[in-house]
Amino acid sequence: MLASRQLRGIAQSRALGSASLGVRRMATVGDSPLDRKVKQNIWEENNFINYKKMSENLAVVRQRLNRPLAYAEKILYSHLDDPHGQDIERGVSYLRLRPDRVACQDATAQMAILQFMSAGMPSVANPTTVHCDHLIEAQIGGAKDLERAISINKEVYDFLASACAKYNIGFWKPGSGIIHQILLENYAFPGGLLIGTDSHTPNAGGLGMCAIGVGGADAVDVMANLPWELKAPKVIGVKLTGKMSGWTTPKDIILKVAGITTVKGGTGAIMEYHGPGTETISCTGMATVANMGAEIGATTTVFPFNDRMYDYLAATKRKDIGDFARTYAKELREDEGVEYDQLIEINLSELEPHINGPFTPDLATPISKFSAAVKANNWPEELKVGLIGSCTNSSYEDMSRAAAIARDALDHGLKSKAVFTVTPGSEQVRATIERDGQLQTFEEYGGVVLANACGPCIGQWDRRDVKKGEANSIISSYNRNFTGRNDGNPATHSFVASPDLVVAMTVAGSLHFNPLTDKLKDKDGNEFMLAEPTGHALPALGYDPGQDTYQAPPADRTTVSVAVSPSSDRLQVLSPFAAWDGKDAIDLPILIKCKGKTTTDHISMAGPWLKYRGHLDNISNNMLIGAINEANGEANKVKNFTTGEFDAVPAVARDYKKKGIQWVVIGDWNYGEGSSREHAALEPRHLGGLAIITRSFARIHETNLKKQGMLPLTFSDPADYDKIKPDDKVDILCTELEVGKPITMVVHPKDGKPFEIKLSQTFNASQIEWFKNGSALNTMAKKNAA
Repeated sequence: MLASRQLRGIAQSRALGSASLGVRRMATVGDSPLDRKVKQNIWEENNFINYKKMSENLAVVRQRLNRPLAYAEKILYSHLDDPHGQDIERGVSYLRLRPDRVACQDATAQMAILQFMSAGMPSVANPTTVHCDHLIEAQIGGAKDLERAISINKEVYDFLASACAKYNIGFWKPGSGIIHQILLENYAFPGGLLIGTDSHTPNAGGLGMCAIGVGGADAVDVMANLPWELKAPKVIGVKLTGKMSGWTTPKDIILKVAGITTVKGGTGAIMEYHGPGTETISCTGMATVANMGAEIGATTTVFPFNDRMYDYLAATKRKDIGDFARTYAKELREDEGVEYDQLIEINLSELEPHINGPFTPDLATPISKFSAAVKANNWPEELKVGLIGSCTNSSYEDMSRAAAIARDALDHGLKSKAVFTVTPGSEQVRATIERDGQLQTFEEYGGVVLANACGPCIGQWDRRDVKKGEANSIISSYNRNFTGRNDGNPATHSFVASPDLVVAMTVAGSLHFNPLTDKLKDKDGNEFMLAEPTGHALPALGYDPGQDTYQAPPADRTTVSVAVSPSSDRLQVLSPFAAWDGKDAIDLPILIKCKGKTTTDHISMAGPWLKYRGHLDNISNNMLIGAINEANGEANKVKNFTTGEFDAVPAVARDYKKKGIQWVVIGDWNYGEGSSREHAALEPRHLGGLAIITRSFARIHETNLKKQGMLPLTFSDPADYDKIKPDDKVDILCTELEVGKPITMVVHPKDGKPFEIKLSQTFNASQIEWFKNGSALNTMAKKNAA
């Protein structure tokens, strides 16, 4: 007991010291270097880094919490909308934040911009960019694949380009590169807060930025100047000591961590790397670790600001940001004495190269044990394809080390035995490695250089070397390797490793090859071992920007019109949803009573539906087609009470809507978990739904339903779920909707007397206005018109 009291006393004294330091800094900040105007990037003239405001917010929070802060906490709390009144408890509180930036990839940007357009604002309220990287399919090679994608997706690209010009959004054209690499090269800065509509947005953590993947609805909020809500994450510390050497790379750090935490171990937490080992990793290496933190469910990943980040900022024409960050450096790392919710320690000097997979990114195997694992699990031994690049591993350092291995093989008369592909992460990286010779080396080695886009990493791969269903092995330097992820073939065993190991294993064409111990035979039959890879973190001659692929918004945007064809089957301008009529909803049918898990993939499937993400009516044809109907145990087969016939869920919903009949859905536990896909909330609203009534909701989906003017309600007694039958009718007493009060649902069984059930709800006052006005966007438009 005494020891624990002493520890608490030490922690309190440290916290008081830290807090008092915070107050003293505040007293001197008035005319300090933090008053400087430093632009966030080289593309935007009037967007500046506001370290002064961040410092002021942080001082307020320090006085309130009176304890050492993690770096992740510093970033979040310095961006609070209300630092004085915000409730702050890790893992409990919901923070209202003001991000510095928004970034959207092209697949998700379509609906985000369409929603923003309906808010009636002339310009986005916060700096925003759109990046065309998801719609380019890898087939035969970069230039031709890009040309084909531009032709196929012309109307989508034209829409995005014109909408960006109209609403003051930076537009990165097809061929620019992958969103995360573009953000690192151009927009990320230490201490900043970014939200992006892609799960690997945390890549910017390599530059000390808190970058978080979100759904399009969250992006629209920030674009329209609303605070962004996030449950205060826990913070998992990863202490790095030692220094990597030989074949070990930054990729092996996150492969090791994934093996420790599993794919769910980071859920609800930010991964915060710290310790002397962080000083030995390149900026882009840290970005690799941050990027793949998404595979363990982490909210995001951050590294403390250091000289490696400064060097990268200088190399990418942002030295002034690096200088500014140095003046704020004390707040760009964790406080001494900070306590983490969990602590992981890794000695980089002892870290071994890893290969993770197949079928999951957390099955981690050190290279020394991998060959035995291949035999023990009967994985296909021949390596069919090796793929390097992607948003995770396409830096200059990655490419130069990989090229050194390929050159070593070529010098011994060997080329790749497996199919070998290279995906540059950006036009800048592609142009630079073309100038410096690495690209030529890859081509000599037998490689196919793909477009600067996501490609096979997200399944945009027209693979033709194996038949679907044929068991085979591939290895990549990507981030995800779930079943069918890369090529749509569930029998493909996909492994994840560093670019170094990928290239080495393509030389041998076998999963049994270990370059640290095994020998190869050269063209003359002589044995040799591949030399340890060497490379440079930054190009000695600087970066070559390559082709100009950026479209800045025009100075005069008044004459710009947004390109959307009324006859398009891929894009559709949104019409405002109808406002609530002020009445209770009587005698509503249950469209479907969902049994068991109903994720956002069950509610709005991806795959072939991806191309309709900009067309609400077309994509609504996938609404709830994966949900299991309790009435018959089948998916996408529900009874239309007006006809007595069974039909697809969307078809029945459309028939009800045509007949002026509103409907409800009954759901089970944690309804709407998964990707925060706003389509899963838009579609039921579009097809005439009023309420989704469940045992419980995934929080983000619950909020998204509110934003679209629907009623997400939960059984006050979860056991009441079992009292509802699929052919019952219900009354929802909407007039009872008040903050903190339940709503009554009257159930009318097909046979039997009506009975009442109490439903709980979590609406606050402003969210009730969303319901009354028909949606959050309607509410915004109403205010903007006033």
